[in-house]
Amino acid sequence: MGYHQLTSRERYLIAEHKSTGRSLREIGRVLCRSASTISRELRRNACSSDGRYRVEKAQSYARARRSRCRRGTHFGQAEVARVHRLVQQRWSPEQVSGRLRKQRRLRIGTTTIYRWLAKEKAQGGSSWLQTRQLSRRYRKGYRVVDRRGRMSGKTPISERPQQVEDRSELGHYEGDTVMGRDGRHCVLTLVERKTRRTRILKLPTRQAVEVNKAPIREVRAGRLQMKSLTLDNGTEFHGFKELQEKLGIKIYFARPYHSWERGTNGKRGLEALLTLEPRGGYSKSLSPSLTSSMKRSPDQARPMALSRRFSSALRLSPSRRTSMARQLLPSAAVATHS
Repeated sequence: MGYHQLTSRERYLIAEHKSTGRSLREIGRVLCRSASTISRELRRNACSSDGRYRVEKAQSYARARRSRCRRGTHFGQAEVARVHRLVQQRWSPEQVSGRLRKQRRLRIGTTTIYRWLAKEKAQGGSSWLQTRQLSRRYRKGYRVVDRRGRMSGKTPISERPQQVEDRSELGHYEGDTVMGRDGRHCVLTLVERKTRRTRILKLPTRQAVEVNKAPIREVRAGRLQMKSLTLDNGTEFHGFKELQEKLGIKIYFARPYHSWERGTNGKRGLEALLTLEPRGGYSKSLSPSLTSSMKRSPDQARPMALSRRFSSALRLSPSRRTSMARQLLPSAAVATHS
């Protein structure tokens, strides 16, 4: 337990026990205080006229002494205005304190400046917004939910109907985006769950606006018939509500960090990309209208064998890799739409 000043009740007990002739150590043990604390109290707050200890006088002396020690700020209005002017110029409190101290204009600590900013913020001021990095204790968001990158109103993958789960109906797709090696070029892969038919659409950027334009363009051109779409939780799919309204489809989302829930897109998208260009360079060389259409029956799938063969194919030349991919996927075909 930390130290706290004597209360009026404790002063009353000190006066009561002292009148009975108890020693300072006995009074300290009764109050759970040090004998030096009792001695200091009797010496400092005794009545100045006759030296006797009276509770009312002792309490008034202590209150007056405490009010005198709580002095106001040591800085004038001009000095405070100078500090706020530098902060509004995006100077950090450390820079303000160091520069004024070096110029011998003002000696002020960074803690004082942060305290001023916190007080001004509580009063509705805006100087604290100009600081490049606020003190940690002033910017921690306790009990604040971080909603960056989250989507509201999305339908979880667990609500997909049975015809989507058992692949008994056409028109249900899984989608994802893949970035090129340079971090700028991007493609959108759409895999039909029943036929494993894959379409690859080049995007100028991985943004929600561009991601929405590609499937809308394909559907309106008659090259794509879509009933539902399953996606991950990437920020490029935050415009899913626009897709649902314009295409009249239902969009489902896998759980975060559960990529295996969209295993069809993950596997078939890689196979389709390897038939076009080497990994890392395909998205840059693709034309905007280039798509890959691959069809394969489920009984022909050899997941582990295909995975090993494609992994080794990454070390081959582009032409040899394309030849190898066509041997693994005899029905693969590349078509360019004008």
